[in-house]
Amino acid sequence: MAKDMKNGKGAKAAKGADDVDKYLKDAAGLDTDREKVIGQHIGYRYDVNLLPDYGRLTPFLKEYMEFMGWDDLNWLEDVHMGYESGQPAIFDRNINGWVRIPKSMKLPGDQQDRDMLARELLIRFQTSPHHPLHDLNKAYRKF
Repeated sequence: MAKDMKNGKGAKAAKGADDVDKYLKDAAGLDTDREKVIGQHIGYRYDVNLLPDYGRLTPFLKEYMEFMGWDDLNWLEDVHMGYESGQPAIFDRNINGWVRIPKSMKLPGDQQDRDMLARELLIRFQTSPHHPLHDLNKAYRKF
């Protein structure tokens, strides 16, 4: 059973999640009556029940997992392509904020591929000199 889950077999999309561009077309994305009353979306804008399809790993992610010695995506399973104000974005827990995807980047047509792209972009951002923690590391590194 675990092997099937690791391969992404049996993963089901949430009801109403057929249009992967829904929150790009409708930035407000107010689906429920409660959301309409308060004027904002409640919760994340992706299917949290979607199991990663390991057949869709990017070459970068495969190499990164091998380098880290991971058999699975580890904490990256929690990283998904989200949306902030109608723009595709990734939530970076280290800076407690959204990192927007460049408008010029063409998004894949499948949520699984978008999530894999989000995972790769997050790792690349977190390991780049442009990440805020890079400056903190230089300033406060003890060894």
